[in-house]
Amino acid sequence: MTEITLGRYLFERLHQIHIDTIFGLPGDFNLTLLDKIYEVEGLRWAGNANELNAAYAADGYARLKGMACLLTTFGVGELSALNGIAGSYAEHVGVLHVVGVPSTVSRAKQLLLHHTLGNGDFDAFHRMSSVISETTFIVSDPQTAPAEIDRCIRVCYLTQRPVYLGIPANMFDSKVSSKLLDTPIDLALRPNLPDAEREVLDEIITMIKASKRPIILADACTSRHDVKKETKRLIEVTQFPSFTTPMGKGSIDEDTPRFGGVYVGNLSDPEVKTFVEESDLVLSVGALLSDFNTGSFSYSLNTRNVIEFHSDHMKIRNATFPGVQMKFVLEKLLEELPAVVKGRTDNRVVPRQKEPSTTLNGKDAIKQEWMWKHVGKFLQEGDVVVTETGTSGFGIVESKFPRNTVGISQVLWGSIGYALGSTVGAAFAAQEIDPKKRVILFIGDGSLQLTVQELSTAARWGLTPYIFVLNNNGYTIERLIHGETQGYNDIQSWDHSLILPAFGAKNYENKRVATYGEWNDMVNDKQFNKNDKLRMIEVMLPTMDGPENLKKQAKLTASINAKN
Repeated sequence: MTEITLGRYLFERLHQIHIDTIFGLPGDFNLTLLDKIYEVEGLRWAGNANELNAAYAADGYARLKGMACLLTTFGVGELSALNGIAGSYAEHVGVLHVVGVPSTVSRAKQLLLHHTLGNGDFDAFHRMSSVISETTFIVSDPQTAPAEIDRCIRVCYLTQRPVYLGIPANMFDSKVSSKLLDTPIDLALRPNLPDAEREVLDEIITMIKASKRPIILADACTSRHDVKKETKRLIEVTQFPSFTTPMGKGSIDEDTPRFGGVYVGNLSDPEVKTFVEESDLVLSVGALLSDFNTGSFSYSLNTRNVIEFHSDHMKIRNATFPGVQMKFVLEKLLEELPAVVKGRTDNRVVPRQKEPSTTLNGKDAIKQEWMWKHVGKFLQEGDVVVTETGTSGFGIVESKFPRNTVGISQVLWGSIGYALGSTVGAAFAAQEIDPKKRVILFIGDGSLQLTVQELSTAARWGLTPYIFVLNNNGYTIERLIHGETQGYNDIQSWDHSLILPAFGAKNYENKRVATYGEWNDMVNDKQFNKNDKLRMIEVMLPTMDGPENLKKQAKLTASINAKN
């Protein structure tokens, strides 16, 4: 074919960069566009339960594959997705949001169409999206559209932020040259300015030479902006003690002897807190310093010698270097560091995670502090671990991750219910990367009720995530902050054993555990560890039980809320 439709061009381009699943819902302004998905071999349409869940799923997929595509209809569909898109923007996740919009004729005549506000303003929803998108574009000319589609994909991929792309319904079938597909989209970063980069490198090397107690602190954007490999090499070359933040968990291998744990300011393990705060140089890679990621901003780095590596700038002490990208800086630094650290030794013993108690009675009720330390014994190399905002998001800090484990959480945006949709998206991605890769979700019974419909998508596609439902009778994280006995923190109890069959699952397993013995029997079962079916595991927990760091965070949050 010398020509293809504009709609097919879009999906061919996405497929070329290994986006093989498209998330979203049909609507009358995008139906003809959806037809084009089936013209691209190897591409599939997920068909989610609602647009919010689809946005969450796209976010989870993008965290594994580098980018995702969400497709909605104009107005009602795109607005339903915006909470998820805002989360992706806040947390640096690349989601291309494609919207089927009314035809150019309808827009020009300002017709009183359904899904509009009834005032002739067809650009209102586009404007809403613009503040949570890195860039936006609405196609107006089929001849320039391919170049603009390429630009949108490039910006989305490189900035790891959502991008809004509106396509009028009368342009899906517009013809464009198929030869345009022969030239791949350029997804390479533009090099740093040499002089600025050299100044940064010289300053970093000078500070490393002068330091006596340096550390490496990896945060969320280590993973988001693809510098995990460079950060791992940085640890190997320097042998500096290394830590992560809660959002950075999974960004460096926890098996390395130089890994010391998770730093969360005043909420840290006392040994970790002391070790980090006594350092005289911090190499901070990919920081996103939100309140829940820093123990309500309780970082106490007594040194001013902090070097921040970011995707689009560097910060050294109080000096900022705009446009100097961390990926290139790390690459160049790793070329020069072996000579810098040659002969240098660091005999500091890094903190080690304490082994959980094994003397408990098998008939005793499970407590969270014990459970999270034992979760690490269940995890396998290469697992994807998704945790919900709430008890699991704080508890997972206590779990040791095996090598190459990917952690997914939404610590900054913190939208309750996010994790289930994200799990489904991650399961699609895992299926494409390696069918043996396990996706494991820990979610509260309250959070589950917000997005439970997405289990139907998992059942439909034969996805096999583990869904651990932490049943503590409502919103425990909210109870710990305020309103322990108030009705607004209560939920209707569900019979979780009926959920999977209700959504039509065929290949599934239900379990319910309440004691230490039942937990151990379950996780030691070889069959249970096989990634071969959709599983829901209900874990019965005391209502006011929670990880210690969550209890401390709740007190901090309650105190701050009261003062404000």
